[in-house]
Amino acid sequence: MQTLQLIIIAVLYILVSGIDYWLEYLNYTHLMKYGAEIPPDFEGSIDHELLLKTRNYTVENIKFGAVSSLYDEIILLVFIFGGVLSIFNTWMLSFKLPFILCGIVFFLFLTYAKTLLEIPFSLYSAFKIENKYGFNNMTFKVWIADFMKGIILSSILLALLLGGAFWIIQTLPNIWWLPVWFFFFIFSVFMIYVSPYVIEPLFNKFTPLDDGEFENDIRELMGRAGIQIKSVFKMDASKRTKHTNAYFSGIGKGKRIVLYDTLLEKLDRAEILSVLAHEAGHWKKKHILKHLAILEIASLAGAYIAFLLLKSDYLSVLFGLQHDSFFARLVLLSLIASIATWPFSPLLNIISRLFEREADDFACKLTGSGNSLASALVKLSKDNLSNLHPHPLYWKIHYSHPPAVIRIKKLKSYKNVISA
Repeated sequence: MQTLQLIIIAVLYILVSGIDYWLEYLNYTHLMKYGAEIPPDFEGSIDHELLLKTRNYTVENIKFGAVSSLYDEIILLVFIFGGVLSIFNTWMLSFKLPFILCGIVFFLFLTYAKTLLEIPFSLYSAFKIENKYGFNNMTFKVWIADFMKGIILSSILLALLLGGAFWIIQTLPNIWWLPVWFFFFIFSVFMIYVSPYVIEPLFNKFTPLDDGEFENDIRELMGRAGIQIKSVFKMDASKRTKHTNAYFSGIGKGKRIVLYDTLLEKLDRAEILSVLAHEAGHWKKKHILKHLAILEIASLAGAYIAFLLLKSDYLSVLFGLQHDSFFARLVLLSLIASIATWPFSPLLNIISRLFEREADDFACKLTGSGNSLASALVKLSKDNLSNLHPHPLYWKIHYSHPPAVIRIKKLKSYKNVISA
C-alpha cells in the first residue's frame, strides 16, 4: 500500500511537471508560427528585425528555462526518492543538536546546496543570454558582491524566521499551527516595512529625483488620486540591467516611489506619469491588501493541514527514511504541497489579471486617457523584448498580467471613448 502511495506521488509530480513542459512547448510552437507578425498597435514602433530579435530572445529563454527546470527537478527527485534526504537527515541527527538549532542548520545547509547547484545557470542567464541581447550591465565583480550579500542576508533572515517558528513548535506542540501562521504573517509585514530602508540600499543606490518640476507633477497626480507621497527616488538599476521598472513601497500614509534610471531614460514624462497612475490604481483599489488576504487565508489553511500531517511519522515511513525527524517530514510535505497547490496558481493569476485591468482603468480615468499608458507599454514591450505572441492557453495559466497586445488594444479603445 505504501509503495503504491509513493508511486502515485511520484507520478503526480511528473504529471504536473509534464503539463508545464507541454505548455512551454505550445508557447514555443505558437511563437515560431506567429512571431514574425507585427501586431497592429505596434506598427511603426517595431520592425521585422527587432521582432526577430524578440522572438529569438523568448525562444532562448524558453529553452534555457526548460533545461534549468529539468535540472532542478532531477535533483529534487534524486534527493527525495534516491535516498539522499535519508542520508542527509541521518547525518544531521548524528550531531544531536538542540531542536531549534538543528532545524536552522538543517535548512540552511539545504539552502546553501541549492544555491551552489544553481550558480552555473545564474551565470549563464546573466552573462550569456542577457549579454547577448544587450540587457546585462553587471560585471562579474558586482555579481559576486550581490551573491555574497544575498547569502549573508538570506542566512540571517532564514535563521530568524526558522528559529522563531521552531521555538513556537517546541513550546506549543499541540496548537503550533496558528501561532506559527501568525508569526509568519507579522514577519512578512515587518519585512515589507524595513526592506526599503535596510535591505534594498544594500544592493542599489537611491537618490532623490533630480527634477523638481517633474517631482511636483508626480505629487500632484498622486494627490488627485488621494495618495500622500513621502519621497520620490531614482534607483541605479542601470548598474546591473537595462530592463525598466517603477514601484511603490512603504506602509501607512506616506508612500515611496522608486523609478529605475532606465525607465527615466526610455519613457517621456506623460508615459511615466501614466505608469505611476497604474500603480496608484493598485493602492486605491486595495489590490495589495486583497492579494495579501487571499494568500494569508490560504496559508492559514495550509498551516493547519501541515500540522495534521506532521503530527505522526507517516511521511517518514512512507518515503522510507532511516530515521524520523520533524525537519525531514517538513521537506517531504513541501513536495506534496507543490503538487497539491499547482491548480491554484492559475486561479491566482486570473485574480491578478483582473487587478491589472482595474489598475489600467483607474490610470485612464486619473490621466484622462489611455494613450500615454498604451504608448508606455509599447515602448516597454519593445525595449524588454517581450513576447508579443504568447499562446492563449499559456498566458491564461502562467501570466499575472494580461498580454501587452490585449492591454494596449483596450487602453486605446478607452481613449476613443473619452474623445467621443
